[in-house]
Amino acid sequence: MQESKKIWMDGKLLDWGEANVPVMTHALHYGLGVFEGIRCYATEEGGGAIFRLKEHTDRLFASAHIVMIDIPFTQAEINDATVETIKANGLNEGYIRPIAFLGEGSMGLLPKDNPVRVAIAAWAWGAYLGEDGLKNGIRVRVSSYLRHHVNSTMTKAKITGSYVNSILAKREAVASGYDEAIMLDTEGYVSEGSGENIFMVKDGLVKTTSLTSVLKGITRDSVMTILNDIGTEVREERFTRDELYTADEAFFTGTAAEITPIREVDGRMIGSGTPGPVTKEVQKIYFNAVKGADKRYERWLHRI
Repeated sequence: MQESKKIWMDGKLLDWGEANVPVMTHALHYGLGVFEGIRCYATEEGGGAIFRLKEHTDRLFASAHIVMIDIPFTQAEINDATVETIKANGLNEGYIRPIAFLGEGSMGLLPKDNPVRVAIAAWAWGAYLGEDGLKNGIRVRVSSYLRHHVNSTMTKAKITGSYVNSILAKREAVASGYDEAIMLDTEGYVSEGSGENIFMVKDGLVKTTSLTSVLKGITRDSVMTILNDIGTEVREERFTRDELYTADEAFFTGTAAEITPIREVDGRMIGSGTPGPVTKEVQKIYFNAVKGADKRYERWLHRI
């Protein structure tokens, strides 16, 4: 990670190295915090644009509500602080990480008077799964780790501690020689990647997993809008791993992953083993949209 100059923390801009928390911070021990991942893109006209800032902030506050964290700032204040952080770091393009978490105070599983800490960091960051992965696709494996059951944790909240599950799946996949993991739900259906939503294409029909056990991805929603706009049918429904094996195309979506083609699953080549026409068209429109080159999606951009 490339260190930036400033981090916004609890209402103030601090030098990167000064934005610290005590060792006894509750979230460090028990994982109770919520966060977002947001991207800012350099636009064709010059300057930067934060992609779907409102929707990300809405989801941050929804996550906090689910886990009973009361963020001590308004959504408007967080939006303003996000823009301030980008500007303070001189970034036209980069990754943004807002996080709200329980700070130092009582320990144990029943926090009482712990303050809610809030921070926003921003830094330069390229393709999460690699530039080659964006262009040529990645190799993935189905993980031995399952996505959380809807009543074992809150699957609609982006909770810090929940991502231990994803870390284990990702490590397993990379140790096995793959680029990324696919996780099944507790009933054995395809759920999502370690940090991405998944789409598959078969005979011109696009499917993405229903939201039963997965986070409602903002990039996922953007891709579904794009597909509808180009007249391609997309269904939200369950599918199995062997159905995925026989797909013509498959791809991941996410703020970090953007639109990353999948060329192989569990040693089975997907389609021709190269990004297919639907994937490439969606990818092209998406990158035009985030860079301000497709005015149909100007509403998604918060220009700075």
